[in-house]
Amino acid sequence: MNITARTPLYQKIQQYIRELIESEGLKSGDRIPTEKELMERFDVSKITVVKALTGLANENVISRVPGKGSFVSEPAAAEEAEVPRPVFGRAPEEVKPKTGLIGLVMPSIYDYFAVRLIDGVRRGLSSKGYRTMILLSEGDLEHEKEAIKTLKQIGAEGILVFPVDEEHYNDEILNLKFSGFPFVLIDRFLPGVETNYIAADGRLGTRLAVEHLWELGHREIAICSDSPLQTVTVQERIEGYMDALKDKGALINPAHIITGFRIHASDEPEKHPLYRYIRSGLATAYITLNGKLGVQIQQMAKRNGLSIPGDLSIVSFDDPTSVVEELSVFTHIKQFEYEMGLRAAETLVDIIGKGADRSGGYTKTLLVPELVVGQTTGPVKPR
Repeated sequence: MNITARTPLYQKIQQYIRELIESEGLKSGDRIPTEKELMERFDVSKITVVKALTGLANENVISRVPGKGSFVSEPAAAEEAEVPRPVFGRAPEEVKPKTGLIGLVMPSIYDYFAVRLIDGVRRGLSSKGYRTMILLSEGDLEHEKEAIKTLKQIGAEGILVFPVDEEHYNDEILNLKFSGFPFVLIDRFLPGVETNYIAADGRLGTRLAVEHLWELGHREIAICSDSPLQTVTVQERIEGYMDALKDKGALINPAHIITGFRIHASDEPEKHPLYRYIRSGLATAYITLNGKLGVQIQQMAKRNGLSIPGDLSIVSFDDPTSVVEELSVFTHIKQFEYEMGLRAAETLVDIIGKGADRSGGYTKTLLVPELVVGQTTGPVKPR
């Protein structure tokens, strides 16, 4: 390969590693530079390094061992991979028997959001003759990686992933992208990485919540997230909240943006910082970024002797209390999770149907959320 100024960075890294193996006389099993070392040497992102290493692994030049690093492969394995060579870092398409199996990786299935989402996925896949296998990541990045590996090993033709909220990318998702394996992300996406994904518009969702509460006279509106990380989902919803308040000419009170905490079943509610915040009366309304947190705030408010919605109003993302919409209690932002699952399944089936011809770009779908007014919001109480 002739390296020029126009050569993609990932190919420069690949060429550097090939030359390093030859010039240093590295043998099978010898370690090559780590991802961090390559990032620093070439001043590139982790995504670029992973793409380079994935390409070399697909050619069997190196072997990647999760948690340990990358190593020079057996010479025989490398020779077998000479024909055909991957093009632009993508592994050649293998002719595999059709299994009719699609994998779905979810953090959990313990709320109605997940139940309705899975129902949409199964309906969309079964109508096309596919079966669904669901694996749970339990909100853990390593479990998510293992789930993806397992689904590939058992012959899944494609994978739907509801990614774990983490500040670091899942290498296995990046490997899916760079190897051309069919997959679709649900509810979340990876910033700066072009992938097929479908989600609800989080910015619009919090804007709808703020506008509803504003019309009821609330001016001290708090937004709460129990995610310990400022993930893309959290950031987008907080940005929507801030933009809506700015449009009203209101100042942003940093004390009303409550994030980075957890509520465990073993916690004593009275000792939790959020309990004390509710008791202080600094906010007259709360927007929670998930339904479970909405219920927890309702319970803390009652322990403080506050009535909902008389003393305090709550708007949650997703309805935490009813699988039947007509029986909804909470005022909530409806994200159309059934349709989200259905369209994610249809998108994946379409990608699989294209086979090797997947050069038509990526499908990015944002569903328009809707405010559903229930019994947890009301006019602000005069002070």
